[in-house]
Amino acid sequence: MIRVVIVDDETLVRSGLSLIVGSAPDIEVVATCSGGEAVETIGEHAPEVVLLDIRMPDVDGLTVLRSLHALSRPPAVAMLTTFDTDEYIGTALRGGAAGFLLKDTDPEHLMHAVRVLAAGGRVLSPAVTDTVIAGYLDSGPNRETADRLRSMTTRELDVLALLGEGLSNAEIAARLFLSTGTVKDHISAILAKLGTSNRVQAAVFAHQAGLLDSGADDGRPGPRA
Repeated sequence: MIRVVIVDDETLVRSGLSLIVGSAPDIEVVATCSGGEAVETIGEHAPEVVLLDIRMPDVDGLTVLRSLHALSRPPAVAMLTTFDTDEYIGTALRGGAAGFLLKDTDPEHLMHAVRVLAAGGRVLSPAVTDTVIAGYLDSGPNRETADRLRSMTTRELDVLALLGEGLSNAEIAARLFLSTGTVKDHISAILAKLGTSNRVQAAVFAHQAGLLDSGADDGRPGPRA
């Protein structure tokens, strides 16, 4: 079972999300709470995934997000918002959020997002993607981008491109005929070379560097020997 905690300042929203997410046979909502209770609740229940409202009156989601990184095993966090133009998107992603979802995301997509997060992937509501790419990226590749790309092996570039597609570790492993452990090692090396703290930042870098356009005929890198 994938254990989930939902954090939102509105009781009705928490209840609704809990009913939707908890209806999946492989997902268990172990707790719901407001921002002020979030860190304690998450520390107590140790979920794999947290759905965290970005705007709350008591303790805002960005503050909670920063606190979660102090945990010995921080969960994957997707920020929740009602606005696809939320000015905090970039800050949340740079702060380690693994995704960004609108509260009106349809139930099937929401449950799928939880599974992707639990598997180590990233999630962005379609309406948010353009905002992220436009506001979080520079206008195009620069010298620093080129230097970082040159520091990577061919296999690391393959993995980075698939990160940019939003694939989980298991999906990348299957695509490149590697073990999941090897993929994890490659991702650790990629994050270190990019100087980034999470997969979302690496995925955005892949967009910036144009890696998603540099693969095979289907736009994806194929396996290399």
